[in-house]
Amino acid sequence: MSTVHTKRSEVQPKLREIRTAIREAAPDSIETISYRMPFYSFKGETGFQARLRYFGFLKKKIVFYTRPAFLEGHMDEAEMYLSAESALHFPLDKLIPVELVKKLVTNGIRKHGARRD
Repeated sequence: MSTVHTKRSEVQPKLREIRTAIREAAPDSIETISYRMPFYSFKGETGFQARLRYFGFLKKKIVFYTRPAFLEGHMDEAEMYLSAESALHFPLDKLIPVELVKKLVTNGIRKHGARRD
C-alpha cells in the first residue's frame, strides 16, 4: 500500500511487518485505504460488518484498530497495548507483536464466520 511507503523511513519496516502479518493471517481480505490508513475488509462484503482491520502511524506510535469482539480470548496479551476499547498502540521503540496481530486477525475471521453461520 502506498500509505505504508510514504511514512517516515524508520516507521516503514514496522508498518510492513503489520501488513505482512495481516496478509498472512487473512490472504483473502481486501486491502484498501480508508481514513488515510491501510484498511482490510472481508472479501465481497461492505459496511460496518465487513471491517477486519485498520492500522497506521500516529505521532510516536503505530495504532492497530480492531473490533472489540475480536479481542476476546486475547486480552491478556493485548492489554499492555490497549488504549481504547478497540485500539492497540505499538510503541516505535519496541518490537511489533506479530504473533498477537496474527491471532487477532485470525480470531476476527473466526468470529465473523460464526456470525454468518
